[in-house]
This record gives sequence, structure tokens and C-alpha cells, in this order.
Amino acid sequence: MSQESSHYYVPAPSTYPIIGSTALLFMGFGAALTMNKMELGYGLLAIGFAILIYMMFAWFGTVAQESEGGKYNDQVDVSFRWGMGWFILTEVMFFCAFFGALFYMRVFSIPWLEEESLVLGQDFWPAYDGAWPTTGPGVHEPFTPMGAWGLPAINTLLLLSSGVTCTLAHYAIKENRREALKKWLLATIVLGAIFIACQAYEYVHAYQDLNLKMTTGAYGSTFFMLTGFHGFHVTVGAIMLTVIYFRCSAGHFTAEKHFGFEGVAWYWHFVDVVWLGLFIFVYLM
Repeated sequence: MSQESSHYYVPAPSTYPIIGSTALLFMGFGAALTMNKMELGYGLLAIGFAILIYMMFAWFGTVAQESEGGKYNDQVDVSFRWGMGWFILTEVMFFCAFFGALFYMRVFSIPWLEEESLVLGQDFWPAYDGAWPTTGPGVHEPFTPMGAWGLPAINTLLLLSSGVTCTLAHYAIKENRREALKKWLLATIVLGAIFIACQAYEYVHAYQDLNLKMTTGAYGSTFFMLTGFHGFHVTVGAIMLTVIYFRCSAGHFTAEKHFGFEGVAWYWHFVDVVWLGLFIFVYLM
């Protein structure tokens, strides 16, 4: 079936969704048992990850074969664009929830708690002054907040640079410059990998030197939830870019038809924008 066909391609029934669900079942039980320090959990986690990796390779390969086989016409391409757009919107709302929690905490909760501490007296919440960053009222271990002008600033430069290289790769594929496409795409992947490594080092520094942990009250929990989930999204984006790189190396995509690349580029730019928000509202302010 050619791409110019007026027929909307509907794939045959697939076993991959149930295989993926089975992987998640093993991973869910494995995670629960592991958190309860039961040795069986590690084995279930390993089985779950193995099934998931198999499913991803097989399913991605099937989709690539369908794409290269000319089964996706313009109507299917539009469906892919809408699907990716809605997916990114759900990701936007996901992060909006965490940013909203941070805003509510800083703008409403802390002033209210400060007022209550004045009413109840310092003996009730000793040494609570309502300043940010805070662990919240009560007695907590002292910690040092993460500064902006260090690894966070370097990570910002890395991600902004990766956005530029991703855009250059996009221009290259539209102009059918295959070598430039692979060069800029590989540069984007490398920058993303360096970002992930820097964030891992930042977490080690936070735990060992700053006493900043998930258990460090309000500041620690919001810091690690926001930056941790963003780091997870960067990892997913880097994996997606790697898949696209190997597809480009295999000669996939054309200057006119390359939504597989374009959808991943959208996702990567979304990750960049979220990091800018994190850098401003978590590190700077």
C-alpha cells in the first residue's frame, strides 16, 4: 500500500500490549517485594525489565517496518501528530501539578504556618520563621539548599545546547543532508547523556555534602520530585533519540516524511522548556 493511498492503515491485532502489561505486572510485584526487602522482588523486577525491553525492541521494529513499507499515508501522519500533541499535553499537565504544589506551598502554606506559629508561640514550632527554603514546622536536621550557579547552570547550558543541535538535525533531515543529520543527532544524544550524568553527581553531592534528601521536609521532597521526574523524562528522551539515530543510520525517513524524528524532537524541546522552569523556580527563586 503506497503512502498516496486513500485507505487509512489499520494494523492487525497485536500481542505487544498484553506483553507490555505482563512486564508491568512483574515490575509492580517486584518493586513492592523489593521495597519490603524480599529477595524474590529482585528476580521479578529483572524478569519484568527483560520482557519490557523485548516488547520495546519488537514493537518499535514492527512500526519502523510499517513506516518504511509505505503503509502510512497523509491521514495516518496527521493522526500521529495529534497523538503526539495530546501526549505532550498530558506531560505538561503532569509537571503543572508539581509546579502548582510548589507555588501553593511557597505562596500560601508557608505564610499561613508562619501566622499560626506567631499565634501559638515559638514553644509550639520553635525556630520557625516561614522563610524559604524550609523543611516545614517542627524539628528537622539542618541542610543546605542546592545553589543555582554550579552544576544546575551547567546543566541548563547543556540542555539549551542540545535543543540547538536537535534543531540543526531537523533542518538537516529536511534538506536531505544525511551526514549532518547523524552528526547533530549524535551530538544531541551525547549532551543529554552528559546532563543525566551531571544530575546523578548533583544528587550524590546533595546527599553527602548538603544533607539534602527526600526526607528533608518540604524543600527536599519538592526538589527531588521535580528534578527527579525531569531527569527521568530526559532519560526517556535520550533513548528515543538513540532509536531515531539508528533508524537514520539505516537510511530511514525522507526529507518529506520523517514524523518519527519530528515527534521525538517535539518531546526533546518540551523537556528543555520544563528544565528552564525548574532552573528559575526551584534553583534561582
